[in-house]
Amino acid sequence: MTENNQYPKINFSANKIHVHHWPLTSSVWSESTKKMIDLELNDNPEKKNILIEEQKIRINNYEFNKIKKVGVTVPLFKTETRMVFEGQFKNINAHVHITTNSKNYLEIFNKLMVWKNKYFLDFP
Repeated sequence: MTENNQYPKINFSANKIHVHHWPLTSSVWSESTKKMIDLELNDNPEKKNILIEEQKIRINNYEFNKIKKVGVTVPLFKTETRMVFEGQFKNINAHVHITTNSKNYLEIFNKLMVWKNKYFLDFP
């Protein structure tokens, strides 16, 4: 298997998710959308399931497409991996932050970098 086909699906649990309206020039979210996102993702202390396939990212029951501006990091002095991206769910634009401090956070980081380099080479 070549490196680009090494991880057809990436699945892991996230400890923290933050989803917010972005870019500012896009349609403003309704109050019900804000409340739903806060209740189910942003303020929900339970771990969230992340599934990445090709150019789609699923967080629990939210599927994001039109993914762009993907960033993946391991912050200094932390044992966690963070991913940030812009995307859409149900034609709503969003900026998403995902944090996992799973024991295998470096393995997750490596898989995410292979995925990012396969689908998003235009971004550093």
